[in-house]
Amino acid sequence: MSNAGELLRTSTLPQLEARVLLMHVLGWRRTELITRDHEALPSDAIASFEALAARRLAGEPIAQLTGKREFFGLDFEVTPDVLIPRPETELLVELALAAIARTPGARVLDLGTGTGAIAVSIAHARDDARVWAVDRSSAALEVARSNAANILEASRAGGALTFVESDWTAKLDASLAFEAIVSNPPYIASDDPHLEQGDLRFEPRGALTDDADGLSAIRAIIERAPRLLAPNGVLWLEHGYDQAQAVRALLTARGFAEVRSMHDLAGIERCSGGMLAA
Repeated sequence: MSNAGELLRTSTLPQLEARVLLMHVLGWRRTELITRDHEALPSDAIASFEALAARRLAGEPIAQLTGKREFFGLDFEVTPDVLIPRPETELLVELALAAIARTPGARVLDLGTGTGAIAVSIAHARDDARVWAVDRSSAALEVARSNAANILEASRAGGALTFVESDWTAKLDASLAFEAIVSNPPYIASDDPHLEQGDLRFEPRGALTDDADGLSAIRAIIERAPRLLAPNGVLWLEHGYDQAQAVRALLTARGFAEVRSMHDLAGIERCSGGMLAA
């Protein structure tokens, strides 16, 4: 029988990916790959690792193979029904938390919640917050509900979360007024070749592209948001690396004040937003 060290040395995967898959199969921590690397492994564990490695070599995302992805320091369940949470989207959480920092019981709306990563992270960080998580996909909402239950119950803390199946704001109570609205909508243009490359091939197309110019969902959200924002409430949107100027123009045309874009850790203008003037 093989041991962990041999499997890693002979794997054709990048070593980081091989280690992640092997830890997943064995249920080991990273340190155990070092301290237990000479232990003989059960044949079923070897077979499971090799099957996952083959699927990864065929292009399937690591997050879907392991069923989880870390986001904002929390572990989220991931399935093929949802967009895989990415580090750059953590900026939206930071912007939302900054916007509600001085508002007890703040209300936050996450449009297109997917895994619930944004909504759950905000609720986890602010146990007094009231967060609404909206998605048109019932399958995505099932994943988001599961993540909320696992993460918030495990911490025994977290703000109140309400899940709504809706096409953007269509089924939201019109009397609601939010201090912050955030969204990571589908913003990739339909003709972008990246849609046929890498992990994107395995993620739900509707979470990636609007099947148009990449701005139609953003336009719809900017148009509807003022009706649901409290005075001085803010709207923040994630967008593509080359869309910041266009999104700022849309926000300004809709009457938002203090319109600006924020850079992610790679130095890319990743999120743009503004305030609804009182």
